[in-house]
Amino acid sequence: MIRPIVRDIMFLSLRSEEATQADLPIGQDLMDTLAAHREACVGMAANMIGVRKRVIVVQVGFLPLVMFNPVIVQKSSPFETEEGCLSLDGVRKTTRYQQIEVEYRDMRWKKHCDKYSGWTAQIIQHEVDHCDGIII
Repeated sequence: MIRPIVRDIMFLSLRSEEATQADLPIGQDLMDTLAAHREACVGMAANMIGVRKRVIVVQVGFLPLVMFNPVIVQKSSPFETEEGCLSLDGVRKTTRYQQIEVEYRDMRWKKHCDKYSGWTAQIIQHEVDHCDGIII
């Protein structure tokens, strides 16, 4: 289901709770909402659609990748950049890392620990910040 985008800074700054298997439908809602905004957005966190759970979706090539309870366990090669967000106006400066390693569960609740780099790593970092209530 396509959900409305939350723009309330107070809500977005709250830390998200751990997701459970009962939260699997949130992954589909995130994919649907991301698809509806594909011309302006490459990733979303559940709080952007009004749900305070640690769930994100990232556009990886042509496919959306949903991550439940993502945790960045390793990062290297910091760089300065500017990012925009569908929930916020304008762009903001931030530090990101070129390479990251992320632990998460997929839509089948299977555990993964994968490495990402470049643009995909940057998107994941942005969305994990959303889960932590960090607004850049």
